[in-house]
Amino acid sequence: MITVEEAEKIILAQAADYGVEIVPFENALGRVLAEDIKADRDLPPFNRVTMDGIAVKYEAIENGISTFRIKGTQAAGEEPVMIEEPNECVEIMTGAILPSSADTVIRYEDLELRAGLATLVTNEIKRDQNIHFKGKDKKQNDVVAASGQVITPALVSLMASVGEVEVRVKRLPRVVIISSGNELVKVHETPSAYQTRQSNGYTIQAILKQHSLDADLLHVPDDPAIIKKQLKNCLQNYDVLLLSGGVSMGKFDYIPKALEELQVDKLFHKVQQRPGKPFWFGKHTGGALVFAFPGNPVATFMCVYRYFLPWLQTSLGLGDIKPTYAVLNNRYYFQPQLKCFLQVKLHYNEYCQLMATPVEGNGSGDFANLADADAFMELPPGRSEFKKGEVFRVWKFV
Repeated sequence: MITVEEAEKIILAQAADYGVEIVPFENALGRVLAEDIKADRDLPPFNRVTMDGIAVKYEAIENGISTFRIKGTQAAGEEPVMIEEPNECVEIMTGAILPSSADTVIRYEDLELRAGLATLVTNEIKRDQNIHFKGKDKKQNDVVAASGQVITPALVSLMASVGEVEVRVKRLPRVVIISSGNELVKVHETPSAYQTRQSNGYTIQAILKQHSLDADLLHVPDDPAIIKKQLKNCLQNYDVLLLSGGVSMGKFDYIPKALEELQVDKLFHKVQQRPGKPFWFGKHTGGALVFAFPGNPVATFMCVYRYFLPWLQTSLGLGDIKPTYAVLNNRYYFQPQLKCFLQVKLHYNEYCQLMATPVEGNGSGDFANLADADAFMELPPGRSEFKKGEVFRVWKFV
């Protein structure tokens, strides 16, 4: 049995680059950018008006003119209306291109409009005001978004603005989620008194969707021949297998043996932690990785956040997950000589400290408790009492 830190090191050492693919920019949200995005023209592409009002030549104000005749009105997207006389102006809207014959925009709040004339009601006018000048943000061919970052809604907007209709992103691994056990029935079925519905697979699938990864689902019965056949097929067609259940020491836990027979090299089995002690991890000779989590719902949930997601982030070139720490809000006792992943509810106190309140349940099978928690707090082994006010790392899952 190895430590959590040893398990983490072994898993991250198996991080892999799955290449790149091209996707439509509108489908790229949450993916990892694999190229620099460059401006196809200056940003903004013209001298852009930033306030509704009038456009004038500032020289006219310097010469004492305070009332201007409105020559025309110009909306955003329209060709510029030129002024020819010092006492002329253009009524102009936010987002419009500034006519080359003007250099200053005066907002409506500083004007009195009457009978086709605009009269200043303030002396606080400055040359070039209320204009976002061409190329102020970026010049043509400047990098507007660097490779290696997660694509956010803001980046989608940016790609649209520079005409990047297709974008290169890091390819995600092909993942299948496999649950096992004769005691599990389909979600729409009514279980007997000794059965439960399949839920772990959907839990993992939902977590991965939050990271833009769509995984397939598969359920296998407690039949050694079927398990081996299905695992063989998955090892040939997927990059990662995420298993839930069948890896403990029970009489019907056939998965470890089947993986061994299929030439999956066991890199470790059992971790000094609760929940999730029976966690199994290995690598197939063909390259596929196998994360075999215990069947207990909370154990599966925790292991995905603590081990698989850091592996995925490393594989996508995003580096390590930045640690978050919180203050334990209540005293907590834990007797086993294992690292404890305590379910906690997070909140900020009046001093802006992140506080973690334990949400105590009934062990790794008490998945209902997860609805009341939003993180796991990682408590070190070798002690049984954890005092209020101590600081430990937390793994957020909402």
